[in-house]
Amino acid sequence: MLFCGIDLHSNNCFVVISDDDDRVLYSRRLPNNLTEICSALGPYQSKLFGVVVESTCNWYWLVDGLIEAGYSLHLANTTAIKQYDGLKHRGDESDARHLAHILRLGLLPEGHIMPRSMRAVRDLARKRMQLVQQRTVQILSIETCLEQQTGGRITSNDVKQLTDAAIDKMAIGAVEAIGMKANVAVLQALQTQIDGIEKVLAVHCRSNPGYRLLKSVSGIGPILASVILLETGSIERFADVGNYASYCRCVGSIHVSNGKKKGEGNTKNGNRYLAWAYVEAANFAIRYCEPARKFYQRKKAKRNGIVAIKAVAHKLARACFHMLKTGEQFSIERCFT
Repeated sequence: MLFCGIDLHSNNCFVVISDDDDRVLYSRRLPNNLTEICSALGPYQSKLFGVVVESTCNWYWLVDGLIEAGYSLHLANTTAIKQYDGLKHRGDESDARHLAHILRLGLLPEGHIMPRSMRAVRDLARKRMQLVQQRTVQILSIETCLEQQTGGRITSNDVKQLTDAAIDKMAIGAVEAIGMKANVAVLQALQTQIDGIEKVLAVHCRSNPGYRLLKSVSGIGPILASVILLETGSIERFADVGNYASYCRCVGSIHVSNGKKKGEGNTKNGNRYLAWAYVEAANFAIRYCEPARKFYQRKKAKRNGIVAIKAVAHKLARACFHMLKTGEQFSIERCFT
């Protein structure tokens, strides 16, 4: 049996193939060209147990191409892979060789390879979030400019309704008005794109039974339901509710010895988009759902508001896991009692 590790970079990759005894049979740097990589792996394909690719920012093309070529792909979680710190020399070849080595040992920390069609829609939801953040920058810029020039304040909803004619009537200078009109033009362009993306997301998600289940949860509307559904992917990839809650960054990370805190783990390990979605849902839930508000107030009295809102998010994440797993409707009593 053979094992392949690929150390992927922006313009090239280092490919290593080793056998059951960790003897290197192939070791070469190749350009990021799928045809050349497949040609290099071709003579060994029948004996290859699997191919490990680093989960760098540009892995899509390589993983998709090798899967289509019939290879068994494994996506390495690079942040979880640790090599011996005492090594005197490390390079691309040793990194690729190490990937093949831990695949052979069955110790490879793997990332999830989402199907290409679902991944495209998920990335579109992430693009929407990026555009919303850029829209917020424009809104804040307009609010700040108006406060600087007039001392007055304007709400974000009023900012979204601004026109060039309305800006001309403001008690600000001509140069400042040009800058504000530029902000409004960018804001309107962003809003148009956001609206278009939301329509596409709705078309892709509303036929999924999980989408309707998620919308029944307190604090979760159409947008948050889309984000949670797309970022979660197949719920079957999570062994239990604890794994899912951890993936959503809804659990603490603390190291304890003899009853004393000795440090913390990686609290950022997980999906930051799901973490954001559940905290947003928690904030809406305590605003409009009485049981959620009472639960939040109890937690806040014991600790603080940040811990309390994360506790609500944890409850919602656990509820969503069980709903997606079993197909049951949301029960507010079971969630917050």
